[in-house]
Amino acid sequence: MQEYAYIHDEDDIPETLLRVPFLESFSKEHLDQVLYASAFIECEPGDVIIAEGDEASRIFILLEGEVAVVKGNRFLVTMSHSGDIFGELAALDDEVRSASVVAVKDSICLAVDQKFLEHVLPREENPAFYACLFEFIAKLTTERLKATSKYLARLDEELQRLKAE
Repeated sequence: MQEYAYIHDEDDIPETLLRVPFLESFSKEHLDQVLYASAFIECEPGDVIIAEGDEASRIFILLEGEVAVVKGNRFLVTMSHSGDIFGELAALDDEVRSASVVAVKDSICLAVDQKFLEHVLPREENPAFYACLFEFIAKLTTERLKATSKYLARLDEELQRLKAE
């Protein structure tokens, strides 16, 4: 795994980044601050991007490739869409990582350092920025909760069917 500082040119934000839903949430000024607090992470298959139990300070945005979320030794889900986000909850709540994220294919992620953002943009002085950040994360969490609920409903139906047999 290789990490590269993101050298941000305020007048030239790459189109790839402008299409990421998470980054679309911010004003130009706030987007500049997010990008200043970011680095590119290049991963090869098998690289551990996040290790379960580690301290958290980064939110990751998948730009290219595929990663898998693993808890213990159990595979949970893969992410392969440009703009997929992982690591956001632990980074925002100062919790340890609840699962690992491992590169499945060659991947590139943008890692946003939440601690650095809080230093540059203190919460008390930047309520608009954090309102955008938390709104996006709330929407993302809602989407994931809906998907989990549908999955659990399907499992429950299957369990009931198996019990009936």
